[in-house]
Amino acid sequence: MTAPKKLFEINPALDRKALAERFARDTRIQIRDVLTDETAQEIRAILAQHTRWGLAMQAEGSGFEGPQQILAQDMQTPAGQQRAQELAKATHEAAAKGEYAFRYAQHSLVQNVQEGWDPEGPHQLLLEHLNAPEFLDLAREVTGIPELAKADGQATLYAQQHFLNRHVDSHVAEGWRVAYVMNFTAGEWNPNWGGYLNFFDEDGDVVQGFMPRFNSLNMFAVPQAHGVGFVPPFAPVGRYAITGWLRDR
Repeated sequence: MTAPKKLFEINPALDRKALAERFARDTRIQIRDVLTDETAQEIRAILAQHTRWGLAMQAEGSGFEGPQQILAQDMQTPAGQQRAQELAKATHEAAAKGEYAFRYAQHSLVQNVQEGWDPEGPHQLLLEHLNAPEFLDLAREVTGIPELAKADGQATLYAQQHFLNRHVDSHVAEGWRVAYVMNFTAGEWNPNWGGYLNFFDEDGDVVQGFMPRFNSLNMFAVPQAHGVGFVPPFAPVGRYAITGWLRDR
């Protein structure tokens, strides 16, 4: 009998001490080959082939207040498609004015669990693995924050004309301590395709950028100014990831 595939297995070869030293120095890190290749490929397949994508958008200063979400099932309706077009136009206009805006495809792992979208599906297992001791212990060791107690998460896809403008996460009162991005875009990512996780200084200069390398884990202490670079219309593939925050409560 064939053994069942593992879905989320941490790479045992990681040098956790060296990673912790780097995070302590920089307050951010990209860990390459964070999972075993087999399990990373499995998650990549889930995101690319078995995920129903909705949209997440925000357009500060428009008639739409706060983050907006269009669920996958609503994207199939005329009303949902019209709302998506209106929001896309609003995000474009807000970004042109220098206001905070974002636009990307989304599948909330937390909502999936809370609302019972697919009780037998793999997305709920992904959230369980993000909250299992193996992953949380890795995060605690690397960040040096033993209080990390749980992770939330969403699957994200930055396709053509998607972006996340420069901003500073300020939800420390809600328990946010560390933001994370696990990248699952297969193959070599071309720098001309955008989609980098960029960090900014007070003058607005990009001081560091992380390429969305397959099977890499980005973590950074919050708050610090960051954004995701615009993915241009000529990019042939999208940027698949699981993102969220590691919390102390």
